[in-house]
Amino acid sequence: MNFTAETSLNGVIERDFTVGEVPGVLFSPPSGSGPAPLVLMAHSGGQHKRAPGIVGRAHHFVTGYGFHAAAIDAPGHGDRPRTTEDEQRIAVLRRAQAAGEPIGPIIVELHTYLAERAVPEWQVTLDALRELPQIGADGRVGFWGIMQGTGIGVPLTAVEPRIIAAVFGCLGHESLLEAAAQITVPIEFLLQWDDELLDRRSGLALFDAFASKEKTLHANAGGHFEVPRFEVDSAAQFFARHLGQVDTSPA
Repeated sequence: MNFTAETSLNGVIERDFTVGEVPGVLFSPPSGSGPAPLVLMAHSGGQHKRAPGIVGRAHHFVTGYGFHAAAIDAPGHGDRPRTTEDEQRIAVLRRAQAAGEPIGPIIVELHTYLAERAVPEWQVTLDALRELPQIGADGRVGFWGIMQGTGIGVPLTAVEPRIIAAVFGCLGHESLLEAAAQITVPIEFLLQWDDELLDRRSGLALFDAFASKEKTLHANAGGHFEVPRFEVDSAAQFFARHLGQVDTSPA
């Protein structure tokens, strides 16, 4: 892991890093704090590691609960160049959107394609993060990712035993059911009841497929991009229960 820049804002240390050719950012409590849990954060489609939703949630996890949070750019996103195949797949998606055609099958294929590359990248990144003394080899790890983040996070969590709790949502398709059936860690799942891009039944089917003994469905009114802001704190409280909350009061 190579750290390339560091800034401090509102009690959060932000450090840009690279692991191989994969760029990321680590959000942490002030230096000197002891080991704390880590939340891996996967951005949505067309976004990047510093998308406003990622940064806002990461700061909430750090300042309110004492966690570390890490995000990386998915293949072909953010600071990562697109391959010819990336461009071709995006062009197919845009043509379907412009024509008002169903995009579900295209999204499924795109997420599968991204996950094949992103899952091993996340695992290598997690290896590097757990070498840091403020996280540690025995540090507890959670995962947060909705929409495309779920398309990558479900197959990642299915094969990564170091992730012990996860928040997913706003996605559902048959290609994820087999991986979901291998997941037994606690799950919080978000579903927008009036989602114009996701068939409600497919989201419910994905939730049902998780083998977790503890799983909670949060169904909210509204469209795909209208996830209520209070779900940010709900996710943080979920991780506090399962990863352990760190004392953030001044010494």
